[in-house]
Amino acid sequence: MRLTSVLCILALAFMFAAIPALAQDPVKAAPQAFKEILNNSEVRVLEYSSKPGQKEAMHSHPAVLLYVIQGGKLKSTAPDGTSKEIEYKTGDIQWREAVTHTGENVGTTEMKSLLIEVKHGKKK
Repeated sequence: MRLTSVLCILALAFMFAAIPALAQDPVKAAPQAFKEILNNSEVRVLEYSSKPGQKEAMHSHPAVLLYVIQGGKLKSTAPDGTSKEIEYKTGDIQWREAVTHTGENVGTTEMKSLLIEVKHGKKK
């Protein structure tokens, strides 16, 4: 009985550890919400658009500079199931650390923003 319990715990731990590895680039995981509008050696810029009730599959972002074009309310859920609602206001600019999550527009307005990923290449 103890061996069975230990094996179940190990299996669950492995499954939860694998979830972030399964997370994809947002453009691939949620093409209805994310569109790549610039990608060069210095930055990658994503345009984000989400209608009320729209949900996105699990995906990952590196640290980004976020510019909110049209605000709204987003529910962000981490791989471990914890979630939080974030209110974004039109015109907000913020630095956001790397994250793996699902997103759901839980507000009443379409949200639009730009996510700017800075690439850290070799210094010249």
